[in-house]
Order: sequence, then C-alpha cells, then structure tokens
Amino acid sequence: MSIPVELQSLESVITRYHFAYLMTNSDKGPPHVVQAAVALDGGNLVINQVGRRTRANALARPDVGLVWPPESETDYSLIVDGQAALLGESLRITPTRAVLHRSSPSPEPKAPGGCGSDCVELGLTSH
Repeated sequence: MSIPVELQSLESVITRYHFAYLMTNSDKGPPHVVQAAVALDGGNLVINQVGRRTRANALARPDVGLVWPPESETDYSLIVDGQAALLGESLRITPTRAVLHRSSPSPEPKAPGGCGSDCVELGLTSH
C-alpha cells in the first residue's frame, strides 16, 4: 500500500488504514497505548467503548496521539495529534495535526527546521 503524496486531507487518507494505536498520557510518565478502531465523523475521530485507564487519562490530560502503522516499511505511518473529549462511552478526538511519516529520507532537500524523514502534512478540513 503506497500512499500518493497528492492525497492531502486526513479524510482522504484515513480510509487506507485498518487500525490505530491510541496513546494517552498517564500520571506516572509513560504513555498508555491501546489498539483502537477509529471512525471519522464530521472532521473528528471517534473511538467507541474506551477502557477505564484510557478514559481516566483522557479526562485528566486530553492531549492524545494516534498512530496508524503502515503495511510495510516502505509505506507511510499516519500520525495524528489531537484533543480528546469523552462522550458517553466514546472518545471524540479533534485533530490538531496530521502527518504521513516514514523514516526513509526523502530525496528532496528539506527546509531548515523541517522533518528529516519523508513527511507529508495533511489538511484537517473535510471536503
């Protein structure tokens, strides 16, 4: 699965992935990581039936991260940062940044301060 760079919105890219890892921040330091099925709903990401530790972490520290792994090492991972809010049994995440990332360096030079890997910023607005 190779994702063409011209796909520029989160909405158009997320359907290519099967599952994500949700990372919440614990009060003791290390992140809490769980596998999650994520749905896109009106520009927000929704995870149904979150566990007690994920729920407690998101309530206390709403900054979360999601990583959709690639199918092979030559493909991109999808990484999304966001703000979580609990809605009943679901976690609703408003994305604040989304990027396609792979560690193999891009053949094109990067601007100073840019990502040294092959990174593609994604738009967060839905079409």
